[in-house]
Amino acid sequence: MIRATDIHKSFGTLEVLKGVSLDVAQGEVVSIVGASGAGKTTLLQIIGTLSRPDGGRVEIDGRDVSALGDRALSQFRNERIGFVFQFHHLLAEFTAFENVCIPGLIGRRPRADVERRAAELLDMMGLAARRDHKPGQLSGGEQQRVAIARALVNSPAVLLADEPSGNLDSHNRDEIHRLFFDLRERLGQTVVIVTHDENLAAMADRKITMSDGLILGCETVR
Repeated sequence: MIRATDIHKSFGTLEVLKGVSLDVAQGEVVSIVGASGAGKTTLLQIIGTLSRPDGGRVEIDGRDVSALGDRALSQFRNERIGFVFQFHHLLAEFTAFENVCIPGLIGRRPRADVERRAAELLDMMGLAARRDHKPGQLSGGEQQRVAIARALVNSPAVLLADEPSGNLDSHNRDEIHRLFFDLRERLGQTVVIVTHDENLAAMADRKITMSDGLILGCETVR
């Protein structure tokens, strides 16, 4: 599902990624760990097409995204990649339901299809009764579940999460951790998670450790 080959990335004179290669299979949950500055988030951004590598190539679901122009890349990102961040980035003036619908409407999918999918996902997240609440009326855990539903509304090929539970208390953190694996079981979702949380990392199928812009090791956990 994901193949990153010999990825290099520098910011000015700082070389952040030094030839990283990574394969992720369909339906696999992979965690990426390492100290701050190891290059984890930069690698995730490149896999997610938010940043272009200086060298190397990225393929997602059989598509060489490194060769796409900006407009085609933006469309591909909207349709095939879902993102979850530490801070949910929900739009405060819209309800949970409306927030989930936004990527589908941006992608010009039929409104009826988008709204049906959004309702299904909110129900899956246990938020059917909260669909008309705005973010300020939701707990931190509920807001993050809305953000995950939003990431899934276009049925992406891959779900990329950057410290998805880093801003939550222990109860909500555990719920979000279980949710990623429930999504794999129910939807066959491929997930890559950058995290400092060793408990979450240990739940994944594989744990990849990065240091100083390189992959140091890959441990099969499950």
